[in-house]
Amino acid sequence: MKAEGIYLSSIGTYVPDLVTTEHAVRSGWYDAETRETSGLESVAISDMAAPDMAVLAARAALGRSPHTPEDFGALMHSAAYHQGPDGWSSQHYILQNTLRQPITALEIRQGCQGMLSGVAMAAHRLAYEPDKSAVLITGADNYSTPLVDRWRTSRLSILGDGAAAVVVSRVGGFARLLSVGTHSAPGMEALHRGGEPLFPPAVTVGREMDYEARVKFWMDEWAKGNVPPMEHPGEVLQQALDKGLKDAGLHLDDIARVCHPSAARGALRDQFLDPLGIDLERGIWEHTKRVGHIASADVFIGLEYVWRSRLVGPGDKVLIFTGSPGFEAGCAIVEIISSPEDGA
Repeated sequence: MKAEGIYLSSIGTYVPDLVTTEHAVRSGWYDAETRETSGLESVAISDMAAPDMAVLAARAALGRSPHTPEDFGALMHSAAYHQGPDGWSSQHYILQNTLRQPITALEIRQGCQGMLSGVAMAAHRLAYEPDKSAVLITGADNYSTPLVDRWRTSRLSILGDGAAAVVVSRVGGFARLLSVGTHSAPGMEALHRGGEPLFPPAVTVGREMDYEARVKFWMDEWAKGNVPPMEHPGEVLQQALDKGLKDAGLHLDDIARVCHPSAARGALRDQFLDPLGIDLERGIWEHTKRVGHIASADVFIGLEYVWRSRLVGPGDKVLIFTGSPGFEAGCAIVEIISSPEDGA
C-alpha cells in the first residue's frame, strides 16, 4: 500500500518500571542458562490495567499534536491479551478518557501487528472522510495475570507490559508514512494453536497461556511423521518487506534504522534480521533487550526510542516491522521530517 499525504502527527508511550532478568533468576522465575543465551536484560512490568496504560500513552500523544478532539474521526485500540471484564469495551473506555467525542471506537485483535495495521486502516479512512483529519491509534497489554507466566510461556521472548499511541493525520507530523506492506501464510495458523481445542476457550477453563506446550505438540507430531504446516517467518516477512519497499520506491540500503519486536537475541537474528540481511546494529536490540515484548505497542515504543534519542533525523527512512499469529507479517516505512524539539 503506497501512502500519500498521511503522517504520524505525534507519538506517546507508557513503559512501566523494569525488572531485571538477573533478579528474575535469583527469584526462581527465569532460567539462568536461558537468560545467558537470550541476552535479555530486563522487562517492563506493571500492576496497571492495560486500558489505563493506553490512556496515558494517548494523552501523551494528544498533548504533542496540534489536532483538537473534533478533528478525529475514529479511535482504534489494539490488544493481544484480555483488557478487562468480558462483554466490555476497552476502546470506548479509552475514548471516554481521552477524546470524549461521539466517534467510532473499535478494537483490532491482530496480536503484535495490531497497531501497525491500525495505521494502515487509519490511512484508508482518512482518504475517504474529508471532514475529519486525524485518527488515534492505541495499543496496550498487561500480562501480570494468574494464567500467564511471562518468563516461561515462550522461549523466544519475555512478555512485557506497556502501551503506545500514535496520531495518524492528513495535516502533517514528525514522520511521513510512505508505505505499508503485509503478507500472510494462513496455513501456519495451526502452529500457534497446537493441540488446544477451540472450545471452550482456554481462559474460561483456567488453562495457562503456554506457547512452549504448543511447540512441544508439533515436535511430537513431527516425530510421528506428521509434518507441521511450516514456512520460515523470515520468508513471510520478506514478502511483506518487498511490497513495502516497492510501494515506497526504496531499497533496503535506503533504510537508516529498523524498529523490530523484542525477542531473544538468537530468535531475533535467526527468524527476522538475518533472513532479511539486516545486521543487529541497524536494529534496536540495545533498546528491546531492556523492555520485553510489549505486544502491538512494541515497535512503536521502539520508534519513539530511535526518534527521541536522535538516532534518526529529518530525511531518514525508518522501517517498522512485526508479525502476528496466523502467520502474518507487516511493515511500515516512514520518513522522519522533524526533530523532537519541533514537537510531537
